Amino acid sequence: MDLRSFKNIEDRRKFLEKKLKINFSAVSIFPQDLKEAQNRNCENMIGVIQIPLGVAGPVLLRKGKTKEFYYLPLATTEAALVASVNRGCKAICLSDGAKVVVENIGMTRGPVFRTGGIIEGTRVKSWLKRNFNKLAQIAKFSSPHLKLTQVNDLMVGDYIFVRFYFDTQEAMGMNMVTLATQKIVDYIEINTQVKCLSLAGNFDIDKKPAWLNILLGRGRRVWAEVNLTNEVVRQVLKTTPQKLHEVAINKCYLGSAVSGSMGFNAHFANIIAAFYLACGQDLAHVVEGSVGITATQLIDRNLKISVYLPNLQVGTVGGGTGLPSQKEALNLLGLNSNGSGQNTDRLAEIMGVAVLAGEISLLASLSEGSLAKSHQKLARRD
Repeated sequence: MDLRSFKNIEDRRKFLEKKLKINFSAVSIFPQDLKEAQNRNCENMIGVIQIPLGVAGPVLLRKGKTKEFYYLPLATTEAALVASVNRGCKAICLSDGAKVVVENIGMTRGPVFRTGGIIEGTRVKSWLKRNFNKLAQIAKFSSPHLKLTQVNDLMVGDYIFVRFYFDTQEAMGMNMVTLATQKIVDYIEINTQVKCLSLAGNFDIDKKPAWLNILLGRGRRVWAEVNLTNEVVRQVLKTTPQKLHEVAINKCYLGSAVSGSMGFNAHFANIIAAFYLACGQDLAHVVEGSVGITATQLIDRNLKISVYLPNLQVGTVGGGTGLPSQKEALNLLGLNSNGSGQNTDRLAEIMGVAVLAGEISLLASLSEGSLAKSHQKLARRD
């Protein structure tokens, strides 16, 4: 029997328990109406999986003369992670806060077309440039919350790959970008007589690590930095600026280079995954978020450390952001959607500082030789 034939969660659970002879008692049922989640978030739903939710912070962001403090919701099963980020937050606060810059690159979709040859492909490239305004109108008509901002293309043999960029305001927007791109593709096919082979031709590039996204960005591009004083590094992080800097250079740069890694950082993915899960983001985008770069610089006796996250796919509406627990996590950050895109920019800022805090603490732990001891203490308690 197909699970889709069951109309409610309880019936699906009973069917599986009987068929598989197991008990789903540990798979919780929401204490509230599940209708919306069943229709919007998950098919063949039988309940929810519980993940521990911790809070790190506060962490201090500086916006000019303005100081903003945030507590960071992190959902994880990895012991020591929240404690580590919390230590990084303390170091940032005691160093007068972190500075953050966010750039809204836009969500992308990249179809591939068969043109028949380079002459025809060149004609299509010119057509795309001439008709940008028309394509932008089609995108806007598909959703009032969507704006086509730019189009890039790459011709290879008989094929042309086209990368459309969209401002999706408060939403991460992958679904509405896909729908808008389909309408744009239909218009291109009719007016150029070329055939779209795939709506997603990996020129997006979505949910895969790629240098294209590192160089051009995707979603939100984020930079965060802090100047850690010598006293804070010694007293809070229990190491020295020189030792931390040396570990960062050899781990994040040389170690990544000799390994062929596309991520030149300590553990971006740890913090991004915990933050995404807590705040209702698409977890598969962790793979893109993991490819950022951590940089350190010694200034006098102090340490300047920064992170570059070239592609964060985040939103404060849509997806899992409306689920009760995730909505509360966003409320903890004061991010009630206003439709302007500013809340999603702020979410990206906070995530950037959270990643910075995580990098600071792990690199410090490695430089002082306490990584194994910390996990022994926090991850193996009886």
